[in-house]
Amino acid sequence: MNLGGEAPDPGGPVGVPEGIQALQQSVGSLLASYGWYILFACLALYLIVQKVAEQMGARRRNRPAAGALLEPDVVVRRQEALAAARFRMQEELNAQAEKYKEKQRQLEEEKRRQKIAMWESMQEGKSYKGNLKLNQQEVEPDASASSTVLKPKSNKKPLRGGGYNPLSGEGGGTCSWRPGRRGGPSSGG
Repeated sequence: MNLGGEAPDPGGPVGVPEGIQALQQSVGSLLASYGWYILFACLALYLIVQKVAEQMGARRRNRPAAGALLEPDVVVRRQEALAAARFRMQEELNAQAEKYKEKQRQLEEEKRRQKIAMWESMQEGKSYKGNLKLNQQEVEPDASASSTVLKPKSNKKPLRGGGYNPLSGEGGGTCSWRPGRRGGPSSGG
């Protein structure tokens, strides 16, 4: 501002002091030189602040209230519920183990019966293999729930004849491998 009737500065706007004009020039040149860098830095800073705020909010939501940690009733109820769940799981495990032991006892008893039947048939002079097959056929309907099922052998033809030898070079076809000559790469003319 010119109070003394002086003429205004022709280079700057009317009524703006020199300090502000210098500041505008320096900020303008700074933005002209580094404007994009400043813009990207501001965007990165904004994204980082948003990410940190989101993580802090998640921590606050996941953290139980301070009063719940101090209440002994809540702690006792949680421990009782945990103990009850463990007890139920242990009872289920014990029941499964008992079923397995019973199944094993039945299998052992069946094996013992088969051995006795086989021994008796041998004492009588009969073939025990035939009786064993009959006993297995009688046992199969009873033990249909068991996971071990005997599969009969199938009479399949072999893929090739008995005299086939892939290393002999015979009986193969038109393709056969023969070693090259012994001279090496430089022996030719």
